[in-house]
Amino acid sequence: MGELIGTIIFGAIIGALARFFMKGHQPLGILWTTVLGVVGVIIGNAILSAFHYPMDTPGIDWIRWVVCTVCAIIAISIYLSLTGKKS
Repeated sequence: MGELIGTIIFGAIIGALARFFMKGHQPLGILWTTVLGVVGVIIGNAILSAFHYPMDTPGIDWIRWVVCTVCAIIAISIYLSLTGKKS
C-alpha cells in the first residue's frame, strides 16, 4: 500500500515537472496531470529495469527523475494529441 501511495505522489510531482518543461499551455487538470505522471513513472521505471538499472540508489536518483519526466512529457503529448486539445 505504501508503494502505491509513493508512486501516486511521485507521479504527481513528475507530472507537474513535465508540464513545467513543456512549451505552451496544457489544458489539463490536476487529476490528469497526476494520472499521466504516474504513467510516466511506470514506463520510466520499466525502461530503467529493462537496462538493469538498480531500483535502490543512495541519495537523489537524478537519472530516474529525468527518465520518468521525459516519459511523462511523452504521455502528456500523446494524450493531448488523442483528445485534440491544443497546447
